[in-house]
Amino acid sequence: MSEQDTPLKGRIALVAGATRGGGRAIAVQLGAAGAKVYVTGRTTREHVSEVGRPGETIEQTAGLINDAGGEAVAVPTDHLEEDQVRALVERIDREHGRLDILVDSVWGGDHLLEFGKKMWDTDLAVGLRMLELGVKTHAITLGVAVPLLVRNPGGLVVEMTDGTDEYNRAHFRENFYYDLAKTAPIRMAFALGHDLADVGCTAVCVTPGFLRSEEMLDNFGVTEENWRDAIAEVPGFEVAESPVYVGRAVAALAADPGRARWNGRSLSSGQLAKEYGFTDADGSRPDGWPYYAEVVQGGKDAPVSDYR
Repeated sequence: MSEQDTPLKGRIALVAGATRGGGRAIAVQLGAAGAKVYVTGRTTREHVSEVGRPGETIEQTAGLINDAGGEAVAVPTDHLEEDQVRALVERIDREHGRLDILVDSVWGGDHLLEFGKKMWDTDLAVGLRMLELGVKTHAITLGVAVPLLVRNPGGLVVEMTDGTDEYNRAHFRENFYYDLAKTAPIRMAFALGHDLADVGCTAVCVTPGFLRSEEMLDNFGVTEENWRDAIAEVPGFEVAESPVYVGRAVAALAADPGRARWNGRSLSSGQLAKEYGFTDADGSRPDGWPYYAEVVQGGKDAPVSDYR
């Protein structure tokens, strides 16, 4: 494999929340591009998290990275537990003395979501749990891991969320606590970008579009092979993208020597595909957020082909 095929060779990456979905795909693509990837999550062969999906484990993610020609280390970690995160980062420091790429993809709160329910009708404990899973985990991970990342210039922090800054500012995300949880990473990247700028590192927030994650496919009763069968029942699903797409987005960003131009910005997989020229697994280039804003919710008369 040539250096052109492995532009991240020699880089050390941590993907926090790599059990499934976008986090898993990002970890695989970083590994395929040559990085050594530490993958974390709460679901392992021996333990199932509150998400309740035993078929998706961090060991499986590590296996996918190895199958793609990369090198992976699976480390069971609850990112709400500072001691566990600190032990993880100390291990990376001990084994490599550096951290080049930090992807903060921790979530695991979809099972708590009730869209369309008023804030005051939502169980407070449930709402606060979503904020723990989507905000506190990210703050802990950044607070513990960034000191290792900033030892060397060129480090990249990728906060993962659902929705671009532009879209989330204009649209309520249909649940008070979910709205907060998915807006916070955008602001984290913006704020961290200010702190990182003068040490030669970069922070961004990246979102996929309508993600065909394992859980989403299950919810709609389809597979990756026949996902189009759900289009008639699910508005906007015609522009859905596979997790591979956002994985390629983050790998392209990490390999770009000029990535500092994105510092502090909110980015989407569709936007980055236009910039870097990669495609989804099927060769298309979905651009989900403009499609949702303009067509699904805005009423624009335009074919889906204009957005993929």
